[in-house]
Parts: sequence; C-alpha cells; structure tokens
Amino acid sequence: MKEQRLISSFLEMLATERAASRNTLQSYGRDLQQFLENTPTVSLLKIGSAELRDYFSRLEKQGLAASTAARKLSCLRQFFKFLHAEGLRTDNPTLNMESPRLGRSLPKLLSEQEVDQLLETARLQAEEKDDIRSLRLKALVELLYASGLRVSELVGLPLAALRSGQPYLYVRGKGGKERLVPLSGRALAACAEYIDALTSEDENFKNNKWLFPSRSSEGHLTRHRFAQLLKELGAEAGILPSRLSPHVVRHAFATHLLANGADLRAVQKMLGHSDISTTQIYTHVLEERMRSLVQQKHPLAGKGKGSE
Repeated sequence: MKEQRLISSFLEMLATERAASRNTLQSYGRDLQQFLENTPTVSLLKIGSAELRDYFSRLEKQGLAASTAARKLSCLRQFFKFLHAEGLRTDNPTLNMESPRLGRSLPKLLSEQEVDQLLETARLQAEEKDDIRSLRLKALVELLYASGLRVSELVGLPLAALRSGQPYLYVRGKGGKERLVPLSGRALAACAEYIDALTSEDENFKNNKWLFPSRSSEGHLTRHRFAQLLKELGAEAGILPSRLSPHVVRHAFATHLLANGADLRAVQKMLGHSDISTTQIYTHVLEERMRSLVQQKHPLAGKGKGSE
C-alpha cells in the first residue's frame, strides 16, 4: 500500500502543479503500475539502476517498441526525480540510463486533394442528412484541418472557446498553456451552422460547458469515437482507414501550411509545440515529397550513364 501512496502522490503533483491532462495521468498511472507489478520484491524507495535495466531488458525481449520504452523511461525519470525532491530517496536511479534510440519516422500524409475530398464528403453528408450528428462531424473536421488541434484539445473544446464575431479559437493545450489559433471562414461557418442547429433542438445548449457535448463520462465527445467517425467518413471519401486519423489531419494542416509558404515559427505556435525541433519534422516531410516527385516525374530520373 505504501508503494501505491507514492504513485498517487506523484500523480497528484502532476495534476496540481503541472496541470497534466487526464490522458497523461492515466498513461503515467498505467506505466507505474506495470513497473510495480514487474518489480514486486524491491521497494520503490530502494530500487537501483540494475533492477531498472533488467526491467527494460525484459520489455525489449517481449518486443516492446523503442518509442513505448522511451515513454516508460521518461515516466520513471520524472517519478524518481519527484521522490528525490521530496526527500524520500537520496538518489535518482534513472539518471545514468540511456533512452532507447528512436528512428524518427515521418508522419503519414494526406495530399491537399485528399483533404478537399474529405471535407467535401462531410459537407455533402451534412446537406443530405441535415441532422445534428452530420453537422457536428462537418464542424469537427473543418475545425481540425483549419486549426491543427490535438484530438484531445478538439473534442474537449469548451463552448466559450468560440467567441462571437472573433475569427480565433482560444485553446488550452498541454500543461495548461493557452494559445490563440486563427480559423478559416469555412470552419467558422460550419461551427455556426452546427451551434444554431443544436440550439434549435436544445434551448439549454448555450448553458452547456462543451462545444461537442455527449453522454460520455467526460461530458464531451471522446477521442476514440471521433477517430471512428473520421475513419468512416474517410472510407466514404475513398481514403483507406489505415491512412486516416485525427493526428494525420493535424499533420496535413502543418505540412500544407509550410508547403504554401507559412513561417515555421507561426506553425509551431499554432500547433502548440514548445520546441521548434518538433515542428521541423514537417520540413523533412516536404523534402521527402520533393525528392520523390523528382524521382518519379523528372525526364532524366532513373536513366543511367549509358543511356545518354
């Protein structure tokens, strides 16, 4: 029970002092619980680097992805740093541990034409069905591509994030950081149409906390449900489900902006990245696309010296 109290204290600190999201707290809680279950004979206050290396070695043999192992190690680093800061340990056993080497994969990418088809399919469905759910989906997709929000930010938008007459979205992102994201006229119009329809159906809607309310435990549409609806919409638009997710549309937002001349710093701010190196991955996507385009379309591509 003492070990569980240590974990609870750490999670409480993350929630109160760092404004960690519910998703972050749940993820860290699972990682710590798994670690505790796999090292039952050693106290969290006494465990050392050797036991930690054994733990990650076992995970590697089980086929755990390097990215997942890196996340788990990051969680443990913060946990033991907390124990040390609280005077519960005299050291941090993770300090000399190296993170798993990650090959930085390029994001999946939708072309501008594919995004246009996705948005057009949402628009046509809303016109044909003329119901709250189709209008909601159109508003969600238009908002996502216009703003590049994280899916948790999108589904958890408060109604107050959209302020009357303002072409901006007020977003509270990771760590409770707020940012202002400009919106397109199409996205604003889709949201206005959805809000008007929902208000007509439910007079109390404008007293609701959430822009996309639902009967879920959170009170708003869940990430998983939106991802499911997006894949269904993509199938209608001729896009394979394996190629489409809310995160892929966020990638498309950033990549298409950069391809059309947007400033990298401006894109960084809109995405809510604290470090510009995270945003720079999209420049690599563009480089890969240009290289591929040259290889496929240039008249001399693939010709050897002997063909001159």
